[in-house]
Amino acid sequence: MSNIEESSELMAQPSEASASLQKRALDFLSDVPLEITVELGRTKLSIAELLKLGPSSVLELNKASGDPLEIRANGVLIARGEAVVVNDRFGVRLSSIVTPDRLLGSMNGGE
Repeated sequence: MSNIEESSELMAQPSEASASLQKRALDFLSDVPLEITVELGRTKLSIAELLKLGPSSVLELNKASGDPLEIRANGVLIARGEAVVVNDRFGVRLSSIVTPDRLLGSMNGGE
């Protein structure tokens, strides 16, 4: 087998060393804090509209009641889910998680 064939075969199959490096990189990053936010919806207001808001005001959001919530890590969409109540606290049940390819694409400027 030629060197070219060997190197292309190595490139086609991830090695155990490569997997080990990826695991060590993830372990290294595991203590990095992230701000997780759950977005119910969005709206745009003018300053005049904002100043008119009071305790009984209602803001209409861009999502319907059955639409999934968006879960973001440091502002990047990572998952979608639905609101749940657990022991008198709100939580989110994840229904879908963004694939790593899309996640990397959104961090590079797209979403």
